[in-house]
Amino acid sequence: MADDPYPPGSAYDHGFLDTGDGNRIYYEQFGSPDGKPALSVHGGPGSGAWRKPPTAWDPEYYRLIRFDQRNCGRSTPHASDPAADMSLNTTQHLIDDMERLREHLGVERWLLYGSSWGSTLALAYAQQHPERVSEMIIPAVTTTRRAEIDWLYRGAGRFQPEAWDRFRDGVPADGRDGDLVAAYARLMENPDRAVREEAAANWVAWEDAVISNEPNGVPGMYSAREADERIAFVRICAHFFSHGAWLEEDQLLRGAHRLAGIPGVLVHGRHDMGSPVQTAWELAKAWPGARLHVIEDSGHAGSNALRDVVRAAIEEFKTR
Repeated sequence: MADDPYPPGSAYDHGFLDTGDGNRIYYEQFGSPDGKPALSVHGGPGSGAWRKPPTAWDPEYYRLIRFDQRNCGRSTPHASDPAADMSLNTTQHLIDDMERLREHLGVERWLLYGSSWGSTLALAYAQQHPERVSEMIIPAVTTTRRAEIDWLYRGAGRFQPEAWDRFRDGVPADGRDGDLVAAYARLMENPDRAVREEAAANWVAWEDAVISNEPNGVPGMYSAREADERIAFVRICAHFFSHGAWLEEDQLLRGAHRLAGIPGVLVHGRHDMGSPVQTAWELAKAWPGARLHVIEDSGHAGSNALRDVVRAAIEEFKTR
């Protein structure tokens, strides 16, 4: 399938949700106000919601909701501002924001769509609030276990040793043989913007190197961000990953039984270098009612074949 099936549509509603602790969450709605609610949960963490108009969601059937998670995108305060309090941005804060948004918009149940970090957050939300989730579509499955974090920021260096050495050398010498992610998290809290900019550039250069090994890797996929967005992205990523996303190891796999009765479509690239397919396989075995599609020509950056399977799931669920 070369093109998405629906013309790009404009948001019929947008606004800010006040969380009560100084944060304001930006959201927007597309499609039909009376349509089936679907929430798109973006990746990163800290990437912000996709800015382009949606074209894969039938606007006559779906009420598509997008939001920017705390401190990124159009939500405020922005993580590029060193005064933004990262202690108010944890996985539980984000789950609570999703519930608050659901109530604010008058949604009873919604389909959850989440890719990469978005899949972790969607799974964590669904396991706390299974009665609020109708279906789930998860490309690029992650559960943000410390083992997965260690693979992305250390283990994958076996395939890109030159780039990984540069990533490792981006932190002070006394932190290079320890927790690199925590070392970057400390750099991203430095009051000197030049220090934060350099650390962010080194981080996204490594992310780009990992993607470059994939069949459809996109050059500069991470580093092409505007400077403030890049700083916010890396600051939030390092903050979450240095804390293991405040999840117990294997928590989302052990809790997958709570998703019984929720149909799920998992779509994962065989050549995903940042998130090896093992996690998707383990989740599919632990989640009653989940279907896993492994796409042979795809990595984390996706492919036409992967997008076709995702679109088919969106179409399948629109009238369910």
